[in-house]
Amino acid sequence: MKAALLKPKSESRDGKHIVKSRIGIEGDCVYVEDFLDQVDRGEIPEVDAIIIDEAQFLTREQVDKFSDLVDFHNIPVLCYGLRTDFQGNAFPGSARLLELADQIVETSTVCWCGRKARFNARVMDGKIVREGEQVQLGGNESYTSLCRKHFKEGKVFKDT
Repeated sequence: MKAALLKPKSESRDGKHIVKSRIGIEGDCVYVEDFLDQVDRGEIPEVDAIIIDEAQFLTREQVDKFSDLVDFHNIPVLCYGLRTDFQGNAFPGSARLLELADQIVETSTVCWCGRKARFNARVMDGKIVREGEQVQLGGNESYTSLCRKHFKEGKVFKDT
């Protein structure tokens, strides 16, 4: 099967036109914006599926366009991304995906205490950062997964 691998232009951690997993698997990709420009010109790519990484950075309008590809062109779209930002607020793209998705499969992460981690806390110098821009690119050095209780308490580690 032929799949289109996409990511938003705003996601540049791994370089242009590259999607890379935390375990080092990587692949070439196309920017969401370029792909949708092609669709807007009436050029529907001949693909069996569309896979979007970092879908939280999509706009509501982009999500709507991808749902049109599903509904009117029968192209499955699989999106991977975060539901909320470092403050626990929904990203606009994620909110729209939650509103429109046919199916939602959650990948569970675990807080240091063993509970289900529902929050991606931004961390600097071992402490949770509560203010700042919604989007700040970073990985394990900048973010940690916490349960709701420890997110509220600001406990990044057992002994903090």
